[in-house]
Amino acid sequence: MSAIWAILRKEWKSYFVTPAAYVVLALFAVIAGFFFYSMLAYYVMQSMGGGMFGGGRLDVHAMLLQPLFFDVGVTMLFLLPMVTMRLYAEETRGGTMELLKTAPVRRLEVVLGKFFAAFGLLLALLLMVFAYVLVVWHYAHPHPGWASLGVAFLGLLLLGGVYLSLGLFLSSLTRTQIVAGVTTFALFLLLWVADWVTAYDNGRFAHIIAYLSLTTHLTNFVQGVLDVKDLVYYLSLIFAGLFLTARRMELAE
Repeated sequence: MSAIWAILRKEWKSYFVTPAAYVVLALFAVIAGFFFYSMLAYYVMQSMGGGMFGGGRLDVHAMLLQPLFFDVGVTMLFLLPMVTMRLYAEETRGGTMELLKTAPVRRLEVVLGKFFAAFGLLLALLLMVFAYVLVVWHYAHPHPGWASLGVAFLGLLLLGGVYLSLGLFLSSLTRTQIVAGVTTFALFLLLWVADWVTAYDNGRFAHIIAYLSLTTHLTNFVQGVLDVKDLVYYLSLIFAGLFLTARRMELAE
């Protein structure tokens, strides 16, 4: 654990020595803030007009928070490759990879240290979203359920964990940060839209592809539904990304 903690602190400090963390935090704040303002304004307009179909109380979770959570997932898709692209590619390019290889630490400890450092930055991003949710919870009546909100945030954390673990693996395959960033974004985008295949194909293979879609499993989470199959899916991808990164580092020696 001490080795993991040492790697984590080193990576965390490096985020704020370079502009990377500040750029990601600032961009996320602007984009998520715009999404929140737009959805809140639309919700208020619908509320004052009696709802889309007239009459009845609008569901703040369904109309405001669920779209916000989905848009946060899309925002992370664009921004997290900026975090992961440097995790190994920069070590290789800067020549510090040899120091890691000769250090008395296991490859898995290095991988976990880098992953948890990036995960800490992910938590900082989601804290901004949590602040928006607190505003909604304070003013909305009835209040959104904390259980549903907790499940939604768990889904975003797991989604972010998938982004980080797969991005970490792709970063370990190249010494160029731009290549790592572009390939990571391409993979994330492909996984995000994979369920589109069912719009024109109803075969078994199409449903298998759709099952691999990140949005297919995120839907239940943002609706406040905790399903074991969604947990298994996300945790399996996180484990696969970390395992493949550790194997890649061992084979590169």
